[in-house]
Amino acid sequence: MIQLVNLSKKFWLDGVPTVVADNLNFTFPPRESIALLGRNGAGKSTLLSMIAGTMLPDYGEIVTNGTVSWPVGFKGSFHRELTGLQNTRFIARIYGVDTDGLSQFVEDFAELGAHYHMPIRTYSSGMKSRLSFAVSMGIHFDTYLVDEVTSVGDAAFKVKSSNVFLHRIGNSGAIVVSHSMATIRRLCTSGVVLEGGKLTYFDDINDAIRQHENNVGASVND
Repeated sequence: MIQLVNLSKKFWLDGVPTVVADNLNFTFPPRESIALLGRNGAGKSTLLSMIAGTMLPDYGEIVTNGTVSWPVGFKGSFHRELTGLQNTRFIARIYGVDTDGLSQFVEDFAELGAHYHMPIRTYSSGMKSRLSFAVSMGIHFDTYLVDEVTSVGDAAFKVKSSNVFLHRIGNSGAIVVSHSMATIRRLCTSGVVLEGGKLTYFDDINDAIRQHENNVGASVND
């Protein structure tokens, strides 16, 4: 369970306030794959970061019951001077999972070859994304946070990633951000729409997408 309690967050851009969360009170249903929808700049990634604990709200709190992943595919937490293997083993120790088991899973899944034993500073952006996704999928979480993760890798890797992710969320919950409505429909059963700092929940994903598209259309026509 993830509960937002009186959550508020605001940014100032060129002297203009952008409200991400306006005194939000909302509980994400457990063991449910939920789409987080909103127009560009609404604050979807910011809200995910606050839920992950990598960004603080201005006010309020986020209460969690169970384990919550970092945003799946996020590649900014690796130590650039350590190898992929060393980073993986370090993360395994932090989360208390089997070090050798996770290291082997990541090596097989990420398909980095010899680069797995090279420093992260030598990796391309795509290689870091593949490593991050593999590490995320190698650890069980009660809720996975996902931000455009299916864009990682070539076509074959995307299919493999989608399949393993569907398997993981079959036993857990997820909060998913994606610009692809086809991906949203494939991964999610329900959705929340972030608009003007408020969240609206829909238990049918098609209703959530319809409201999101209406919001975007209204913005274009203003």
